[in-house]
Amino acid sequence: MTNLQDKVAIVTGGASGIGLATVKAFLDKGAKVVLADYNAEAGAAVEKDLKETYENVLFVKANVAEESEVENLVAEAVKHFGKLDIIFNNAGVGVQKPTHELTAEEYKRVIAINQDGVFYGAKYAIREMLKTGGGSIISTSSILGSVGEPTSIPYAASKGAVNQITKSLALEYADRNIRVNAVAPGFIESGMVSKEALGDFYDGLVAKHPIGRLGNPEEIAHAVMFLAENDFVTGTTIFVDGGYTAI
Repeated sequence: MTNLQDKVAIVTGGASGIGLATVKAFLDKGAKVVLADYNAEAGAAVEKDLKETYENVLFVKANVAEESEVENLVAEAVKHFGKLDIIFNNAGVGVQKPTHELTAEEYKRVIAINQDGVFYGAKYAIREMLKTGGGSIISTSSILGSVGEPTSIPYAASKGAVNQITKSLALEYADRNIRVNAVAPGFIESGMVSKEALGDFYDGLVAKHPIGRLGNPEEIAHAVMFLAENDFVTGTTIFVDGGYTAI
């Protein structure tokens, strides 16, 4: 098992939700964390708040849809902490719209962040991990990478791609001690996914989860910790979905 004490981890989309919960989980394990987010104001505020409790946390602004910014993110992590052991490719967006009304720009934006961002993160992380004898790449997939959902074509396509990227990279780098996995959340409670925000639709969403509720970010972060620590797991996508995909 990998001890996360003093390991260096990057978490994209780290200023809120699953990303922030995972940043805190890594820090609680003694890891050094680079928190990346597109929202500079939110990222800086989170860094300031976390530094009241944790020493080894750094915010770097990054748009994961831009290869040069991901390259810089990894370079900053190595510059600040000396190496890179783990990257959690978590940043993601979605658009829910009838396909015949979907614009090419809307489709491409989701693919650029959710799919291309995973490729860029893996590419530059692997370059550093090869120098130090290995590492762990973890990405956020989704239940919608495996089951269909109306009006969610770009998101579903991007998350299905994450699952296949995960398998292919795991096979490519298994003999170099680089493990590659993904976590597939069900619907997670957040500001935009709540009873207050969704009204009656919320109850229908809950009903799709046999466990009888939506998930919370900390439950996804817990799965990420497992994937980071267990040295015999690679090439898999773990579903943390309250039984959604068991139906």
